[in-house]
Amino acid sequence: MTAPRLEIDLDKILHNAATLVSRLNDREISVTGITKAMLGAPVLANTLLAAGVAGLGDSRIENIERMREAGISAPITLIRSPMISQSSRVVANANVSLNTEMDVIQNLSAAAKDRGLNHGVVLMLELGDLREGIMPGDLEDIVRKTIQLPNITLAGIGTNLACRSGVSPDHQNMAELSKLTDSIEAKFGIDLKIVSGGNSANLNWVTDENHPMRINNLRLGESILLGREPLHRQPIEGLYTDAIALIAEVIETKVKPKQPWGKFAQNAFGTVSPKQDFDSASKQNILQSILAIGNQDTDSTGLQMPFGVTTLGASSDHLIVDTGKVAFPPGTEMVMYPNYNGLVRAMISPFVAKLWKPAEIQEFSSHATHVTGIDRGSIQPTTPTTR
Repeated sequence: MTAPRLEIDLDKILHNAATLVSRLNDREISVTGITKAMLGAPVLANTLLAAGVAGLGDSRIENIERMREAGISAPITLIRSPMISQSSRVVANANVSLNTEMDVIQNLSAAAKDRGLNHGVVLMLELGDLREGIMPGDLEDIVRKTIQLPNITLAGIGTNLACRSGVSPDHQNMAELSKLTDSIEAKFGIDLKIVSGGNSANLNWVTDENHPMRINNLRLGESILLGREPLHRQPIEGLYTDAIALIAEVIETKVKPKQPWGKFAQNAFGTVSPKQDFDSASKQNILQSILAIGNQDTDSTGLQMPFGVTTLGASSDHLIVDTGKVAFPPGTEMVMYPNYNGLVRAMISPFVAKLWKPAEIQEFSSHATHVTGIDRGSIQPTTPTTR
């Protein structure tokens, strides 16, 4: 089997998604299943729909088009503010988009009118993380202008936290979002169907708070795929953390000095090795292996290695590890578990094959037949484990 490759266990992803959908449904919160980390793969989209998500979300219109071309008719939200240059593609393929700019919404209105369509808009508020969002004081003016546009429906309001600055969703900022929802509905006599409180980072808040207030939707990706909450990367009880594995092949194993030697300058990525302290410990030899994968394929700092294996460094095409007391001869495959950044980087690498499991639901890269269908009856959750 070719390596490097991602092995993606759809049984476990289905279990994770269905578990989170059930838990949030108990709080009257719907789930938008986010597909962006997996490039809008139709087989993932169908798995999320089988788990009961209310709709799908992706940040790239290309990924949404991929799902539409595969015959997926479920509601899809574009979760990044649309580019004006893509307005026509957005209204043709996405039911809803998240927005912060009036110029963009006006272009969506014109594009929807040209196509005889109606497009939903969720206005995103800035509540502290300083990524995207309308300042709360400007919300009324934007709402007033939006509801007057033809072929546009104001579907709701939302916010995004934790992605840029790590600002945590908590009672204060979720209460502010709820208060603004009530204010806008009262001011304009409208009913906001969607109040989207954020992403997987909100799961701790949902657990801690007895009342989720007006929030009725969360956009979940990382928690479903990796079984972890993004604020502290802790496992979520009852979910799989090993649904996605990254496998690479060993191409060299040798006993080598622990420390490099010679005159030091910048490495391939522009950094300089720290000054070496050549004490007795640093002069020890270690078992060093090289894996045929590098920073061109993944985030080498975002990989959970096997027990006893330590990452030493990486170049574009090589991952260098200390294997402790175990020698891994060339040809050996090593299983690693990527974090979110490691997963996204591996997904976009054309050199990393993608193997979807179980076998009857497969979609490789260019190495195998492309299959987008899914037999929902063949996917059964199994007992969760964490690693």
